[in-house]
Amino acid sequence: MGTFQIEGGHQLSGSIRPQGAKNEALQILCAVLLTAEPVVIENIPDIIDVNKLITILEHLGVKVKKLAPGSYQFQSDELDLDYLESELFKKEGSGLRGSIMIVGPLLARFGKGYIPRPGGDKIGRRRLDTHFEGFIKLGATFRYNKEERFYGVEAPKGLTGTYMLLDQASVTGTANILMAAVLAEGTTTIYNAACEPYLQQLCRMLISMGANIQGVGSNLLIIEGVESLGGCSHRVLPDMIEIGSWIGLAAMTKSSITIKEVSWDNLGLIPETFKKIGIKLEKRGDDIFIPTQESYEIQSDMDGSILTISDAPWPGFTPDLLSIVLVTCTQAKGSVLIHQKMFESRLFFVDKLIDMGAKIILCDPHRATVIGHDFNSQLKATNMVSPDIRAGVSLLIAALSANGTSTIQNIEQIDRGYENIDERLRAIGAKITRLP
Repeated sequence: MGTFQIEGGHQLSGSIRPQGAKNEALQILCAVLLTAEPVVIENIPDIIDVNKLITILEHLGVKVKKLAPGSYQFQSDELDLDYLESELFKKEGSGLRGSIMIVGPLLARFGKGYIPRPGGDKIGRRRLDTHFEGFIKLGATFRYNKEERFYGVEAPKGLTGTYMLLDQASVTGTANILMAAVLAEGTTTIYNAACEPYLQQLCRMLISMGANIQGVGSNLLIIEGVESLGGCSHRVLPDMIEIGSWIGLAAMTKSSITIKEVSWDNLGLIPETFKKIGIKLEKRGDDIFIPTQESYEIQSDMDGSILTISDAPWPGFTPDLLSIVLVTCTQAKGSVLIHQKMFESRLFFVDKLIDMGAKIILCDPHRATVIGHDFNSQLKATNMVSPDIRAGVSLLIAALSANGTSTIQNIEQIDRGYENIDERLRAIGAKITRLP
């Protein structure tokens, strides 16, 4: 396992450009399976999870051509569907949660799709029922091999459009069902659909390929099936989770940082949520400028109650940034209640922050109260292990603000979601070394 060695307590300065959005890229890459024509995608992040998916596509027979850094052409005209039942696929697919989204396109185009139980962050139960219930409603038959933990759906006579009310606004579930429905016969209505910017981007890409989708940006999608889709060009949005990470980093290290080309229109509540914990943000064109702050104070609710920051389906605050907000509040003035509603294991990294001197009360698996130091006391350096992508970056931010030299092991978890993070942080003054 790789390790980061971080010398904390240094102010940073300069500009940093967010990578392409990981969560969008995983959806968009699966969509290339819907057509035999070339598809060009730009701004693909060079991260472990995305590269794993590209490898799976190559082994499936997709022709992959790298045009430039972050820019690829994909053509799915000669696929090897036998790969889906191979031991290699069972190994590769089980190591990446995003691999689940190849099932919808394959089911729609070829009448069958298989997937081993996918991996991903260990942040609590992450059910797949929404995906497969949607496929069943479109007319597919479902089977699950418990011994091999292998899922399969088949529709040899094709899929038929229908109305469905999703049991939860699952982003990957909505994406998977949407990609199946665009080639189904008739009209499919998806209610309680996820409507994150990543999902909107997938809709726009599919429309540019010839799909007929109405309701983009809402929780009610209406899809008129078409016989086939063509090629297209698409550019991935900047990663909103990385943007939020850099906002928290600037505040914790009392740094002046400019985040370049953030696509403000797609940030939702992210800027306002960080403002609620006292962080100053300036909109400069499409950039975010965070000035140096010696202190930032958490707001109270209008009735004087302690501020609660919780996650919710879009346009609510994204759960992927709650870990970043939590660590940022450890040096704020005031107190906040962090309520992680979706995943029951995502807050378990706070014991590492407590070891560093943070004042955090873990109320239960879903709620933590943070009492900020207001920089009257620095966090102390320590040795840590990254449990998942977002917690890992939260610990990295804590280490960069701490007094002394910290180490973070299992940094492959961080590399799964953040492109060349050590190089990019060194460019703005961070003292961080990657050890073998």
